Amino acid sequence: MTRNSNDTGGESDEGDEPREYQPLLTLPKDLRGDLKDPMGPIETEADALLAELEGPLIAVGDVVTYHFLRAGHTPDVAVVDEQTKRSAVDDEIRETVADDVQLEAVNPAAEISVDVLEALREGLETDEPTTILVDGEEDLVALPAIVAAPAGASVVYGQPDEGMVHVVVTEDVRGRVRDLLERFDGDTERLWDLLEGAGNG
Repeated sequence: MTRNSNDTGGESDEGDEPREYQPLLTLPKDLRGDLKDPMGPIETEADALLAELEGPLIAVGDVVTYHFLRAGHTPDVAVVDEQTKRSAVDDEIRETVADDVQLEAVNPAAEISVDVLEALREGLETDEPTTILVDGEEDLVALPAIVAAPAGASVVYGQPDEGMVHVVVTEDVRGRVRDLLERFDGDTERLWDLLEGAGNG
């Protein structure tokens, strides 16, 4: 379940029970190579990328989010995990991107959880900028974000050692990402149920 960042201890509303983690999809090994290719053009300058924006901005990754904030633009939705290339980000990046967290979610590496999808949907449905802090790893969240974001939105994620991948959401791009997600192990039917109507109407 998602929760506001000012909730304490990660406990459920019932009392002292820990938050329930609900797995949903797992990335199969034979699909990992398909995800290494960027899904859009790579940009190295945040200002240049921002000049191309025509709709909402969804940023996936701490370094990507940091560059947008430093350029004076707060993403409509930012998904961060305080890591880059599986190591902790430096203090300046962490303090900048996690300064105003609205939601938190559990999402282990190589998975897409119910928790993070609910947070993503909540972020897309609110009119206020939303930062989602992930306990685990946010790398794969770009995929459901592309499916759920409205047409014309930009989903931007990091390509290690290269720059920022800029994906403009179109029906064609959504279709390609849906095909990828259908190849994950797990409950894709529930995935579509969770994303239905989120942001894209």
